[in-house]
Amino acid sequence: MTFTFDNTYARLPERFFARLAPVPVAQPRLIKLNEALADKLGLGLEALRSPEGLAMLAGNRVPAGADPLAMAYAGHQFGGFVPRLGDGRAILLGEILDPAGERFDVQLKGSGRTPFSRGGDGRAWLGPVLREYILSEAMDALGIPTTRSLAAVATGEHVFREAGALPGAVLTRVARGHVRVGTFEYFQARQDTDALRQLADYVIARHYPEARASDQPYRALLVAVVARQAELIARWLGVGFIHGVMNTDNMSIAGETIDYGPCAFMDAYHPGQVYSSIDHGGRYAYGNQPQIAQWNLARLAQALLPLLDPDQDQAVAQAQAVIDGFAPCFEQAYLACFRAKLGLLEAQGDDADLIDGLLRAMAAAGADFTNSFRALCDAAAGAEGSLRAQIGDGGPSEAWRARWQARLAREATSPEARAAAMRRANPAVIPRNHRVEAVLDAAVAGDLEPLDALLQALAHPWDEDPMFDEYRRPPAPDEVVQRTFCGT
Repeated sequence: MTFTFDNTYARLPERFFARLAPVPVAQPRLIKLNEALADKLGLGLEALRSPEGLAMLAGNRVPAGADPLAMAYAGHQFGGFVPRLGDGRAILLGEILDPAGERFDVQLKGSGRTPFSRGGDGRAWLGPVLREYILSEAMDALGIPTTRSLAAVATGEHVFREAGALPGAVLTRVARGHVRVGTFEYFQARQDTDALRQLADYVIARHYPEARASDQPYRALLVAVVARQAELIARWLGVGFIHGVMNTDNMSIAGETIDYGPCAFMDAYHPGQVYSSIDHGGRYAYGNQPQIAQWNLARLAQALLPLLDPDQDQAVAQAQAVIDGFAPCFEQAYLACFRAKLGLLEAQGDDADLIDGLLRAMAAAGADFTNSFRALCDAAAGAEGSLRAQIGDGGPSEAWRARWQARLAREATSPEARAAAMRRANPAVIPRNHRVEAVLDAAVAGDLEPLDALLQALAHPWDEDPMFDEYRRPPAPDEVVQRTFCGT
């Protein structure tokens, strides 16, 4: 057996999902198998590569013990509420336990029409499938909570989008859970308090068991979700990540980064940076992500009101108090993240202003986000040349460097030790947009070597190995990617 399933979500009432099998594909072909993840999950590589394993990863064979279903959920999309979304092109095969006893969902994306497809074909094409594979694995290597990609399979069929006929593919996604803020909104919209309670109890049992010990378990659940999201968004900002579609149906209750569509890592720093082709108003810009997370969490709090207190006013007061706690929780996580990036080993009252000063200098200079922070590591060890090249020489940037050096001097740490610690907080290699796009173009043309090379580099984000130097280079002017696309 490749998978041993224990499907708890499938034991919830039928109104939580639609039971159906994936739609088979014509000619499945394995594009990429994540051997490290397969090993972590205790899955047999030989079995996954076998014809039976390939058929399972493609959706042509439902493995024994699976209970495939499409999950129901709603969501606020760019601020507007859609009461019925759901898995329109994904099938949850079931849940497995890894050798350590941790539970993971196994889901197929691009597996055909479901009752939630809303007229779509339920399929995915190769570009977005590989994009999610690349980005999610890069995030995992950076230590940021994320869904992961187990396999990418070509279908031997075409899907049709605005660009015409494109090669089809299926992604096998692994996650700690697929319940979203929008899952709670789905039952709130139907005024189904019983389902809300069952869903909340399920999430507590699976993801937040400590909440059960509270005399107010549903409030404790909300507090825990807020804390995880605050930490997650702070870590996104720390690596220059822009999700691009922070709709409530794309916010995981488990606290993982989920649904990689038009996401991107910044090149030149600017707080208003947007890449997503569908984010016309900049709602989900880099610097807006904390406030959007809080807005999304407020939608979760609204859904939980019937569970918080039978008195509406008391329920609202409890919910508001928890949501108000997002800002200090996020600030704590953000400052901890950026202190590490700046080499500040002790918390001081002016740290936020010092961090902001560097970011202002970077924005004014159009400095590369990743390389500026990496150059800061060298500057901490006494070599300021690369930092000057990034943020400029003289004026406000010179004043900031002097202030930063004076701040470091107040701590009894050797420059070498500080720089080494900073290099563990500031990646040298990220999935730069122009590199990702080039890899996708090559893969669609049938060349997978660039994909393998990029994944190898991204697996070692902290290393300055000369063999990965080309992946550290920012885009040339004619390589800059201005827009990224959802790919649905």
